Amino acid sequence: MVRVRGAIGPGLLLLAGVLAVQWLPHLPSRGWSIAMLVLACALACTGRRGRWVACCLFGVGWSCLCGGAGMEARLPHALEGKDVWVEGRVSGLPSRREDATGFLLVAERAWLDDVPLSLHGLIRVNWYNNAPVLAPCSHWRLRLRLKRPRGLLNPGGSDSERSALERGIVATGYVREDAGRSAAPPRGLCIDGVRDAISRGIAARVDDAHDAALLQAFSVGDIRGLSQHDWEVARANGIPHLIAISGFHVGVAALFGVWLMRVLYALFPRLALRWPRPPALAAGALLAAAVYSALAGFGLPTVRTLLMITVVALARCLRRHPGGPQSLALALVAVLLFDPLSVLSAGFWLSFVGVAFLMLCLNVHGKGLRGFLHELSAGQMVMTLSLMPLTLWFFGEASLVGALSNLVAVPFVSFVIVPCALVGMVMLGVCPPLATPVLWCAAWLAHAQWWLLEQMATWPGAHWYLPEVGLAALLLSTLGALWLFMPRGMPMRWLGIVLFLPLVWPQRVLPAAGGFQVWMLDVGQGLSVLVRTGQHALLYDAGAKFPSDFDLGEAAVLPSIRALGIDTLDVLVASHADNDHAGGMPAVAAAFPRAERYAGEPERMAVPMAACPVGRSWHWEGVTVRVLPSGQAGDAANDRSCVVLVEGVSGRVLLTGDISTRVEPRVAEALSAGPPLVLSVPHHGSRTSSGVAFLRATEPTLALVSAGWRNRFRHPNPQVMQRYEQAGIPWLNTATSGAIQVDFPPTQRPAVAATWRQRQSRYWRE
Repeated sequence: MVRVRGAIGPGLLLLAGVLAVQWLPHLPSRGWSIAMLVLACALACTGRRGRWVACCLFGVGWSCLCGGAGMEARLPHALEGKDVWVEGRVSGLPSRREDATGFLLVAERAWLDDVPLSLHGLIRVNWYNNAPVLAPCSHWRLRLRLKRPRGLLNPGGSDSERSALERGIVATGYVREDAGRSAAPPRGLCIDGVRDAISRGIAARVDDAHDAALLQAFSVGDIRGLSQHDWEVARANGIPHLIAISGFHVGVAALFGVWLMRVLYALFPRLALRWPRPPALAAGALLAAAVYSALAGFGLPTVRTLLMITVVALARCLRRHPGGPQSLALALVAVLLFDPLSVLSAGFWLSFVGVAFLMLCLNVHGKGLRGFLHELSAGQMVMTLSLMPLTLWFFGEASLVGALSNLVAVPFVSFVIVPCALVGMVMLGVCPPLATPVLWCAAWLAHAQWWLLEQMATWPGAHWYLPEVGLAALLLSTLGALWLFMPRGMPMRWLGIVLFLPLVWPQRVLPAAGGFQVWMLDVGQGLSVLVRTGQHALLYDAGAKFPSDFDLGEAAVLPSIRALGIDTLDVLVASHADNDHAGGMPAVAAAFPRAERYAGEPERMAVPMAACPVGRSWHWEGVTVRVLPSGQAGDAANDRSCVVLVEGVSGRVLLTGDISTRVEPRVAEALSAGPPLVLSVPHHGSRTSSGVAFLRATEPTLALVSAGWRNRFRHPNPQVMQRYEQAGIPWLNTATSGAIQVDFPPTQRPAVAATWRQRQSRYWRE
C-alpha cells in the first residue's frame, strides 16, 4: 500500500512537472515523451532522491503524452470547412436556445465521401433552424460542417482553445440542413438521461421558472435555465462554485449516506455481526458521494471531493487514518494521473488551493457550536483572500463582498437547500407525489436566498476589476495570503499584506505626451478598436451580440478594457448600426455611462447616440482625434460609417468602419498629409472596399484586418489583400493574430507591439 504520509512531496513534484509543460509553445515528439516516462521509472528505483526526481520527470512525460494525444485527436486541417458524416452519442444535457440547440456529440464513426475517418472525441455542435428535441445519450447520424477548436484571444480574455483541450473537444461545427439524418434511442444506462428526468421533474413541480432553474442547478448541475444576469449576480457575490454543485455539496451527500447507514443499523442492529459499522458507514458515504457526483456530471470540484472521500473511505476500511493534507495530496496525485490536462482549468486551482489554505490556516478554537461558527466565519475570510489572486488571474475580477456573501450562502445552500433537494430527488424516484411539497419548499428557500444575493450584488465592491495579473504578482500575493493566515506565533504576519501590492497597484506604462496606443481587438467577424492616450480613451465599435445572448461587448471588449487598466472611456463611436459593429455597444455604454456617444446611424442604434459630428475634434495630451466626412443620409448603411482619424506626433491611425469604394475618395480628400498612417482595412477586406486609388492616396505603412476565422463571408478577400501586397503594404489579421497592439510613440515610427496569439504562444493554440 502507498504510504500516505509520503504523498505530499511526490504530489507537489508531479504537479510541478505537469505544470511546466503547459508553458511550452510546442510539445516534443511522442518518442521523447515515452523516453521521459521510461527514465522516470528507472530513477524511481534508485532511492528516495531518485524517486522525487522521477515524480517530476513522470509529470513532464505524462503531460506531454496526454497533451500531444489531445492535439492529434483534433480535426485534421484538411477537413476544415468540409461536410463530414458523423455517427455518435449526445453527451451531457443539450441546451435549447432561441437561435439554436447546442450539444456535445461523442464521435464514434466518421467518414467523408464513403472514406472512413479517424475522428473520435467530443464535438461541440449547434443545430440551427427547427432543431428537434435531442434526448441525452441518444445516437445520431448527422452531416456536419466542422472546424478545429478556435477562440478569440484578447487582453484579459478567456482561452477557449485551452478549455477545448482540457475538455477533450476535438472539433466544433453545425448540422447541415440539406442532408439526411437519422436517430436512435439511448442504449443501456444513461446517467445524463437520469439528470434530465430529475431536471424535468423539478420544472414540472415548481411554478416559478427561475426558482426551478436555481433548484435544477443546485440539484443536478443543470445550468441551462440560468441567464447571464444570474451569473453576474453569482460573480458579484463570489459564489459561482455554489451554483453548479461544488465539492462541498458532494461532502454533504456523503454525510447523507452516512446518516442513511446509521438509520439502517439502528433499525437492524444484527447487521453489525455480518458487516462492522465503520466500513459500512464509509461505504455508504462513498456510494452517496459517487451517485451525487454522477448526477452532477462529474465536474472537477466534485471529482476532487469524490477522490478525497474515496481515499478516506478506503483508509477506514483498511484501518488507516490519513490526515487532511495526505488525503488532499493523494487526491491531487489521482487527478493528475487520470487527467494531467485538468491543470488547464480554473476549477482545478480554485479547488485544490482553496482546500489547502483551509487546512493550513484554520485552527479550531473551541468545540461544538463555537468551534463551528469560528471555522465558518474564518474560513470565508481565508477563502476570499487566498483565492482572490487566482480569481483575478483567471477571470479578471473579484468580489470584495464575497466573504460576507459566502458566510450566508455556503451554510444555507449546503445545509438547508441541498439536503432538501436531495430528499426531493429521492422522492421523485420513490414516491413522486411526496416530492412536490419537498421541492416546493426547497424552491422557496432558493428564492429567498437569491433575493438576498441580488441585493448584495449591488453593494460597492461587488465587482472589483484590476489590470491583467502577471505571474510574479500572482505568486507574491498567494505567498502573502499564506503568510497573513499563518498561526499566531508567526512574527509580523501583517507584512503579508505588503505582498498584495503588486497585485492591487500594478505598474502601468502609459503613452507619453504626443503618443498613443491602439488595440484592434479580436471579436471574430466584427470590429472593435480601442485607442488610449496618457489620460483619455476612445472605443470604436464593440463587436456583435447574438440571439443566444452571447455579447462580445460583455465577453471580449469590456474584459480587454479592464485588463489594460483603463478606468474610464471618454468617447464611444459606433461606425454604423450593423450588428457586427454595434451589437456589443449597449453593454459597453452601460459600463461607462458618462462617455460621449456617437454613431454613423444613430436612428438604428439600440442605445441613444448622437450623429457623428463631421469636423469635430478632441485634443488629448498632444493627440488629435477628428471625425472625417464619409457617407450621407440616404446612402447605404456601410457608407454611412463614421470615419475617425487619430493623429499623434509621429503616427496616425485611420478607422474606416465598413465604407466602400464609393465614399473612399471623399475620405481620402479630407485626409491631409501627415506622419505615417496605419489603416483599419475597410469592411473587413471586402472586395467592395480598399480601392487602388484609396490605397495610393492614403499610403498606409501597415493595414489591420478584423475578421473571423473561416468566416462565411470569406473576408478578407484574397484579391483585395493582393492589392495591399502589390502596393508593399504589410497587413495583419485578427483571425490569425488575435488582438493586435500598435504603439505610436512620440519619437518613433508606429510599430506593432504585440499580437496576442504570438505574444502568449502555447502548444494548444493554432
